[in-house]
Amino acid sequence: MTAEGPMPDDKLPDAPFWRTKKMSAMTPAEWESLCDGCGRCCLNKLTDVDTNETVYTDVGCKLLDGQSCRCTDYPNRQAKVRDCVRLTPRNIRRLTWLPPTCGYRLVAEGRDLAWWHPLKSGSAQTVHDAGISVRGKVAASEVDVPDERLEDFIVKWPGRWPKGSRGSAKPSDTVAGAGAVKPVAKAAAAPAARPVIAAVKERVRRVLKG
Repeated sequence: MTAEGPMPDDKLPDAPFWRTKKMSAMTPAEWESLCDGCGRCCLNKLTDVDTNETVYTDVGCKLLDGQSCRCTDYPNRQAKVRDCVRLTPRNIRRLTWLPPTCGYRLVAEGRDLAWWHPLKSGSAQTVHDAGISVRGKVAASEVDVPDERLEDFIVKWPGRWPKGSRGSAKPSDTVAGAGAVKPVAKAAAAPAARPVIAAVKERVRRVLKG
């Protein structure tokens, strides 16, 4: 499905809602559940004045919890952060700064969700196991970094797919080692996740040039 129409397998029996419904036809709960909870969109961003390219920093929104990768005040986020952007079916295709791994972006482009997405794996933990989330990667909060220093925190990883994270099917659960193949230890079940984030932080500023 794309924002305009269904995906090629929309006629298959038992296909999940994101493969059959237009985004505008999703229920509020379905829409919210497309968020994988990675927290990448809640990182501050900059726009290069020469190329107009959006680049990420590893400076988080003041409401971002770097461990849970969730908003600490989701119900009041837009009142507390004036440039927090709520994703909607109408604006989703215009927000070019969404990370390539984003569930909303993938579905809007007519692609399936990745294997680590909670809707595919059944666990909120897989987004962390796959290296997608910002857990352990947020260098600072925006409250501690003035705008003129954001350029010092530019990073590339939020705009990339970690190795082994692509595709709707999970890679083999085995790893090679010293002439033998050993099973990978299964992650413990994650506790129930807090409400997913369907609003994101758009902090796109002009990069200062000397």
